[in-house]
Order: sequence, then structure tokens, then C-alpha cells
Amino acid sequence: MRTYYKGPDAIVTDEHFIWRSSANRLFAVGELRNVGLVRGGVAGFRPVAALAVAVSLAIATVTAWQAFGAEVGYSMAALAVTATALVLASAYQRAARIWHLQATYRGVETTVYSSADVRVFNQVTRALRRSIEDTRQVRPARGLASTR
Repeated sequence: MRTYYKGPDAIVTDEHFIWRSSANRLFAVGELRNVGLVRGGVAGFRPVAALAVAVSLAIATVTAWQAFGAEVGYSMAALAVTATALVLASAYQRAARIWHLQATYRGVETTVYSSADVRVFNQVTRALRRSIEDTRQVRPARGLASTR
């Protein structure tokens, strides 16, 4: 049995694909059809920091408006909007995308593998692709005349 990939979260051999998750899942490589990559949603995106910044700057804006007048209040409002937008953009960029490997297995559309680590996801995907290609190669029958 040839092993294409062996890591902490997946094993790809010439016969099986094993996804080591909370519930280990075993797939026969020869029965996987219509294998495709799907870019999932964002994992780890928490806008709580942006909400905290927005609330605190809104309170500071109201206080500055009352204490120092409209000019300072408008400046604080512009600062509040800009700072909130920057915190939201930063949190969104730091969040990881989840990638899914989906296939039809025994007639049912299923997620074969998922990962937020792009490097590992690409390694597993490449290993599965090689395994499928090697499994489905047409092997010439022995003793038959070759065709030109």
C-alpha cells in the first residue's frame, strides 16, 4: 500500500482517505467522484473589538462635543468612524478562511476534508489527486496485442 500523505489530520493512501477529526472518517479512494475544492466562510472573525472601539469612541465624541463644541465633536466623530473601520478591516484580514474538499461518495455529496491551514489543505488535496489519478489509470492487459 502506497502512502501519499500522512499527517496529524489526514492520511492518504492508494486505497483510502482518512480524515482524522473529532470523528475519524474513512473513504475508499476508488469510490470518490466529482472531487472539488470549496472556499468556505471566515473562521475566527470576531467583531467584538470593533464594537468596543465604536462604543468607547462614541462616548468620547459625545463628551467632547458637549465640553468643547461642534468642531471638536465633528473631528471626534470622524475619528470614531475611521478607527472602527480600521479595527474591523484588521480583524477580518486576521481571520482564517476554511477550505473544504467535497466529493460525491457512494451517491451522497459529502465534505471529505476541511482545514483553515492553506498549506496543509493544499498538501492533502494534492495527495488525494495523485491517489485518484494512480487508482484510475488504465493498466494494459497482459498477453493482448498493443494498439498503435
